[in-house]
Amino acid sequence: MLRSTSALNPLFKTFLARQGKTCQRSASIHVEARMKEKGIELPKAPTPAANYNIVCHAAGNMLYVSGHLPFAVDGTLLTGAIGPEGSDAKTLEEGQLAARYCGLNLISTLKNHLGDLDRIEQVVKVFGIVNSTTDFKHQHKVMDGCSDFIMEVFEKPVGYHARSAIGVNTLPLDIMVEVEAIVQLKPEG
Repeated sequence: MLRSTSALNPLFKTFLARQGKTCQRSASIHVEARMKEKGIELPKAPTPAANYNIVCHAAGNMLYVSGHLPFAVDGTLLTGAIGPEGSDAKTLEEGQLAARYCGLNLISTLKNHLGDLDRIEQVVKVFGIVNSTTDFKHQHKVMDGCSDFIMEVFEKPVGYHARSAIGVNTLPLDIMVEVEAIVQLKPEG
């Protein structure tokens, strides 16, 4: 499948122009083949941890994905509050790893729900909630773990997304990070 600059969102083209870059026409590789090349394996899609059963809700060509937890590949749940360097809290790097696992689990859910990750037109928005101490001010950097992973999997321009990150004093199950997303699907047909 070829993607030309004419198919790109005008705001994205403006962003590239301001960066002094252009989007070259190139053949895309299937998302799952790219993941395999990079050694990324999806775990089993997680199931809800509370009284809800809709992990993904479709409205038209938009897919709203519920919050995902930082389960490591071995099933370990990454817990604890993230704090500034030198404190007894979890480190920024541990938080970034937790956010990466949230992204991995989110993509696993998308694969489970859609069957084919190439059905994704655009990752539109990612929202991250970070369990952090009151003196920690880098929630946005914690969420880089998830955003970087999404870009690694989907690449440009599909992986580019809007993002918000907030810090809270606790999260369910004492998890470090929770991430939800909005994804645009390609038109059927």
